[in-house]
Amino acid sequence: MGKNKLLKFAENQTFSNLFQPEFTEVWGADFRLKGKWNEFHFKNSNPIALELGCGKGEYTVNLAKQYPNKNFIGIDIKGARLWTGAKEAFEGNMNNVAFIRTRIEHISSFFAPGEVSEIWITFPDPQPRPAKARKRLSSSRFLTYYQKFLKANGLVHLKTDSQGLYEYTSALVEQNGLKVIISTNDLYSGIVDDPILSIKTFYEKQFLEMGKPITYLNFELSSAELKEPELE
Repeated sequence: MGKNKLLKFAENQTFSNLFQPEFTEVWGADFRLKGKWNEFHFKNSNPIALELGCGKGEYTVNLAKQYPNKNFIGIDIKGARLWTGAKEAFEGNMNNVAFIRTRIEHISSFFAPGEVSEIWITFPDPQPRPAKARKRLSSSRFLTYYQKFLKANGLVHLKTDSQGLYEYTSALVEQNGLKVIISTNDLYSGIVDDPILSIKTFYEKQFLEMGKPITYLNFELSSAELKEPELE
């Protein structure tokens, strides 16, 4: 492991906005702040939004800057990546930002029913092989996790360079009759002035330099049982 990573891991321990629970704290158990994020961490009653697979936390931090009356939590398993966003938010005294280092599979251990208003999934691993569809963060498996804590008809945003993931998720949304708010397979050819959608992550900038179009899908997640799309 490189010295730079070790330094970041050490500094992560000093950030009050970064939570790094042990496996035993979340495997089949509730994290201590479940259902209590507003009361004990943010100390307000503002809505909570999540960025899943947040990487360096660009969306988490920038959304928090644009919406000081909302709370944002970025979640990723990579501590060296989380360091970037956690450090910026900590040193900037951004009280509406937090980060969690954990696997998304454990997300139900962190939030109580109705505790989260909105979910952002930004440039996740598309898991292109059909056999790995269940690992996609927009699969019926993961959406079922989100149903446990997302408010009724809460919003899910998927922003990705993967046309395959976009088409798969669009098919899943259609299959289950979920309400689509916005859907585009080439974001910057149409919606260019939106300050939220114009936030660019580290990976997004790389994809744009390669000439890859960015897709975006925004839909409401109902509480109904979900099925996988008939077409892969």
